[in-house]
This record gives sequence, structure tokens and C-alpha cells, in this order.
Amino acid sequence: MTATVALICGCIPQLAWAVGPDDVDRQMQPVEKLGKDTDFGFKNGSVVVAPIPFSNPTIGSGLALGAGYLFKTDENSNTSVIGAGAMRSDNGSQAAGVMASLAFNNNHWLVSAFAGKADVRYDLYTSLGPFPVHQDGNLARFSLAYGVTDNLRFGGVMRYLDTSISADFPGLPSLPPSYDPDLTLEVLTAGFSADWDRRNDSDYPTEGSRLTAEVTRGFFLNSARASYDKAHAIYDWYKPLNESSTVALRGVICSTTDETPFFDQCSIGATDNMRGFNSTQFLDLRSTSVQAEYRHRFGSRWGGVVFGGVGWTGAKFDQLRDGGSHSAIGVGARYRVSKKFPVDFSVDVSHNNLGDDQIYIYVGQRF
Repeated sequence: MTATVALICGCIPQLAWAVGPDDVDRQMQPVEKLGKDTDFGFKNGSVVVAPIPFSNPTIGSGLALGAGYLFKTDENSNTSVIGAGAMRSDNGSQAAGVMASLAFNNNHWLVSAFAGKADVRYDLYTSLGPFPVHQDGNLARFSLAYGVTDNLRFGGVMRYLDTSISADFPGLPSLPPSYDPDLTLEVLTAGFSADWDRRNDSDYPTEGSRLTAEVTRGFFLNSARASYDKAHAIYDWYKPLNESSTVALRGVICSTTDETPFFDQCSIGATDNMRGFNSTQFLDLRSTSVQAEYRHRFGSRWGGVVFGGVGWTGAKFDQLRDGGSHSAIGVGARYRVSKKFPVDFSVDVSHNNLGDDQIYIYVGQRF
């Protein structure tokens, strides 16, 4: 996730997995080239004030208002950002938060923190069909990683979540009984992460690869319910075809244990950032997916993409194919909002194998 994506998505309701113009130049209002002599250092960054429209199939369309300061602590470190923001969508979902993502000492130290409050509405797909639900709560996350080499880092992650869920329609019957244990929860999650990053750029990579993995255990603070474990790995690969074209690939695998709340299970669209499906449509204890994207730059500002992906979910890995595959294809447009940092305003349209079309509007790349 790029620095600017972290800024905007940090303010989109993470409780509902949301991990998204006529005059983009004026909307984004980047302050370019604050430094005179170097391209790095805290004083040589860029301020981005970002009223950004967004759209995704989980919470609908709306506006995210973000303000962030982007900078590089040294020449070879990833872009750092400190920011705050808020969002509201057309279905009544809203959220606000503050975040920081910092890289130091040639990426040997990476620190990331987020704290926010969300009140979101979305459709939960159950065995009885989709149910409109209302979920609110507080979320905080902190991670710290140390680079043992220029490319390989290990670290720890912690997350606190206090959330409640209820039906969101007058006269609607309660959710199926299997969801009762997940309706009011206070959860502390802790674990370890690994990151092998050989990309040539953290904002818009055109060459190299990245392998990330995370293993966590969740503890229920408001009940004696047994703890749960979750593990996932993501592999991204980038290959330049020429000076203006790049192929990007992503593969994801995820596994959770039986006590995992439904909103923390493996998901097509949330775990893998795949476009084409509501993030609550295909949830289970296991998932895997692959995606491909062709990216082309038409000039210094405009670009376009063609993408596709397919994923599977199931209770066990040997049952992934039992529910069939879930695939989607699409096209997208890109507009470079900063001359100093390769950050794009993105609009994507997808079509899935169920015949549904989805529109995604966001800042940055999906992977």
C-alpha cells in the first residue's frame, strides 16, 4: 500500500474491509518541490490536501477528506506520510482517523500506526441471502519492523478492535444464529510479520517483487471465548515491458481457525484487494487468489490499466473448489496527481462471472 493509499484508506471503514473528477489538479492541491537542494528530508516533502471521491461495492460511493504530509527521511527509504482524514458514503457510513507510516535508515526501520472510529453499513451475505447490517466501533493498529538487510524485514503487529453489529433495516429479523457470537466483541490481536521487498519503488513499482506474510493470534477481551489464529501471505511481481508499460501479478493465500469472527475471516476482495466482488460476499476459513494487471503510461499524467483475477474460498484448502471459482475482469484510468511522487487517482470498472459490474474510485494502485 502506498503512503497516500494508507492515508485515504485509513479513513475508510476498516471494520467493513473498505480497504477507495472534473478537476483533479485543483482537488488534490499538491504543494510541489518544497525543498530546494535535495529530494529527501522532512523539510523537503509535499503537503497533499485530498478531497477524494471514492466508490466500492461494500459501502457505496462518497467522499474521503484527507490531509497528509509526504516525505522521505533519506534517499533510499520508502515514502513516509503523516496524516488525518474522514469519510462519508451515500449509504450513511462514516469514519475518521489519524495515521502515520514512517520509513527510516534506508528502510531498516518501518513504523506504522493508525487510530480511528467508524460507523458503517453494508450487506452481509449469509446462507439466507444478503442482510443489511450496521457495524460501529473503534480500531487501533501498530506495527514495527526491522530490516536485517536492505530488502528483508521482520516485525511485530498489534491491533485493538471494539465493535458491535446489528441488523440495519426496520422490521428485519435478526441475523442467523451462527453470527450471534460475533455481534459484540472486544479483540486484541498480536503477531509477527515478514516482508521481502525487492521492488524498485514503493508508490508505483515497475520492476521487482515483494513477498509479505503475517501470522497473528486474536484474544477476546470481553468473553472467555477461545482465541483464534490467522495467517496470510501475499506475493507481488512486476515486469517492465518497455519504458511506458508494466505487467503486475499478485498471488494470495489465507488461513484462519474456527473461532475467527466472520469479519476477520479470509475474503475475496478484502484479504487480496481483488476487484469485482463485495468484500462480504465470499468469506470463509481459507482462501486463495491470483490477479494480473497490465499498466500503461500515456504521458507524464495519464495512464490506463487492464486487469483480471480469480479466487476461491472454503472451510479447508481441499474444499476450495467446492464452491466454484470467483473471477472478474476490468479496465481502469489513472491520473498522476503529484509531479514529485508517482501517486495516481484511479477509476476502475470491473465485470465478474456472476454478471455484476462494479466501480472503484480510489488513490494509488490496488497492488
